[in-house]
Amino acid sequence: MVIGGNERGEKHFLAIENRIRESIQSWREVLLDLKRRVLDVFPKLAVGDGALGFLATLDEVYPEPRHQRCWVHTTPCMEEVGRRRMPKPKTANVLNYLPKAVQPKAKNALQEIWMAGDQVSAEKAFDHFVQTYPAKYPKAVACLEEDRESLLAFYDFPAMH
Repeated sequence: MVIGGNERGEKHFLAIENRIRESIQSWREVLLDLKRRVLDVFPKLAVGDGALGFLATLDEVYPEPRHQRCWVHTTPCMEEVGRRRMPKPKTANVLNYLPKAVQPKAKNALQEIWMAGDQVSAEKAFDHFVQTYPAKYPKAVACLEEDRESLLAFYDFPAMH
């Protein structure tokens, strides 16, 4: 499924397709058809749940958009796609590097980042998380830090989007 938003913040279904799950070829067909039918201008931001086929093909069909990582879905922190390392969604991944007793507090700290009202507040919340957990849980911090730019990309766009 592909949902697009216009300059007024209105959302529209652009494609709903039944394809082979997450394959590069399936996403290539969807995005090329979308480009041919309705989306001949480059999108400014692409938000994905970490589907490797989508991300790999997006760069091929629409090389201009910035990527926004999903904060919620669970997949390995990084995976190989061809020669590119593709970042994956974060909250569950970061929490997987923490003991169960620490996870509720860390989850709240992660939510403070993506639920912040503006980029300055999000950056402060991000820095707070990074400063709070590095000594005991460096893998959790590294998993979060490796995608800082793409996790905060949506703050560069109007809130209505």
